Amino acid sequence: MELLLIFLSAAIVNNFVLSYFLGICPFIGVSNKLTSAFSMGVATTFVLVLTAVVTWMINNLILLPAGLDYLQYVSFILVIASLVQFVEMFIKKTSQPLYRALGIYLPLITTNCAILGLALFMALRDYSMMESIFFGLGAGTGFTLALVIMAGIREELELADIPKPFRGVPITLITAGLLAMAFMGFSGLI
Repeated sequence: MELLLIFLSAAIVNNFVLSYFLGICPFIGVSNKLTSAFSMGVATTFVLVLTAVVTWMINNLILLPAGLDYLQYVSFILVIASLVQFVEMFIKKTSQPLYRALGIYLPLITTNCAILGLALFMALRDYSMMESIFFGLGAGTGFTLALVIMAGIREELELADIPKPFRGVPITLITAGLLAMAFMGFSGLI
């Protein structure tokens, strides 16, 4: 039951994008089309889960026993950069159209603060390996959910008659703010 609560908390109640405002760059940049938003969400979820596993092992099996916890930031950043390179090479080899659709945002997963936030939250909360996996999966699911909802709304807004001053970035930011307020309604549930 505790694992389910960790998952739901990371996915909905404490959504990285809409509650902590981590990962805003891909949230705004890749949410133009539903397919690219979903693909980016899946790629980020994959990186988040891998990051959860690898950083937990590095932190709990190497850094903490050796008293090197001050190296968490550096080691976590190195792990994240390596994992993103792995995912980028994998997507490039398996799906060229997806690789082109994600464009510059795929390497930007490296600088996605949601991934570093996940690693630091795990260390701060002292999660076990299984809790870390569920936390990473929940954070990725929440990230994907936020991207897909935003992409669906933005696709519908393209067909709407929006006043000229609100077209483009202004309506996108207003929509993001309304989504964040909607997700704040879940706070206190878990």
